[in-house]
Amino acid sequence: MNQRKKIWLEKLIYSSYNNTTGIVVLKDGKILYEKYFNEYSATNAVHVASVTKSILSALIGIAIEKGHIKSIEQKVLDFFPDYTVKAGEKTIQSITIKDMLTMTAPYKYKIEPYEEFFTSENWIKTALDLLGGKRLTGEFMYSAIVGTHILSGILVKATGQSVIDFAKENLFSGIGIHIGDNVVLHNKEEHIAFFQDKNARGWVTDPQGINTAGFGLTLTPVDMAKIGQLYLCSGVWEGTQIVPAWWIEESIKEHSRWDKLSYGYLWWIINEKEKIYAAMGDGGNVIYVNAKKNMVISIASVFVPKAKDRLKLIKEYIEPMFESL
Repeated sequence: MNQRKKIWLEKLIYSSYNNTTGIVVLKDGKILYEKYFNEYSATNAVHVASVTKSILSALIGIAIEKGHIKSIEQKVLDFFPDYTVKAGEKTIQSITIKDMLTMTAPYKYKIEPYEEFFTSENWIKTALDLLGGKRLTGEFMYSAIVGTHILSGILVKATGQSVIDFAKENLFSGIGIHIGDNVVLHNKEEHIAFFQDKNARGWVTDPQGINTAGFGLTLTPVDMAKIGQLYLCSGVWEGTQIVPAWWIEESIKEHSRWDKLSYGYLWWIINEKEKIYAAMGDGGNVIYVNAKKNMVISIASVFVPKAKDRLKLIKEYIEPMFESL
């Protein structure tokens, strides 16, 4: 690419997106650009926040393909037979896996009660206690952490494995991603430190050892780009089907909508017609896939409040610079 444009792009990153740690651009499966910032390198992983959700989506698809889960129409409570539904509560009994994947399950709160969730002794039970209520199933209600954690519990119940072991065996090892081990965070201070630690590796668990679904995974920018490339190639990596092609096809269709953005199965749909979609995490972590242009762009960032929109950075600056190369 033009050296002047490259210098201009990096000045923009330093000035306006200065919590960025790394950017990788792939086109036709080849790395066109790989750059690290803030003293990070290719070996430094970051906490990718809600990008974790999209990884969990892939694992659900794999579990269905392997027969561990019958279908996404299964009821959530089918996997928790010991959970006691309170008298008079009917909504929770009809909620399906699909409702959880599409963020259309209802909850009993207006604002997600993070403190109640994180300080509870059993995160799955607390999440189930908060599921349902008087709202209607089918309306978009984004659950950043609480609701999606139930999907991790379902995966554990269905497969008989921990989420991290199932992921390593069926997803990460096949595409050359090494994520580390379980991470236990005991308090708010440890949470904050983990988010900012440039040497952090692994996947956060709850008190029962169940890996988190809504956050908690660490990946490098190249790891993130590999996930994007895997999806771009319909789940095939070096001739091996890793994620079912049918699952990817369904995951990147609009199943629900929030404001101007469409939502698939824990993936944001930017343009369904052109198959442009993204995994997006707080602070500016993104796996962006443009099937029409055969491009994948990953951006890793350390958390800062109200981070600038990376989709604008990608669509207005990064993508146009590399699409013709």
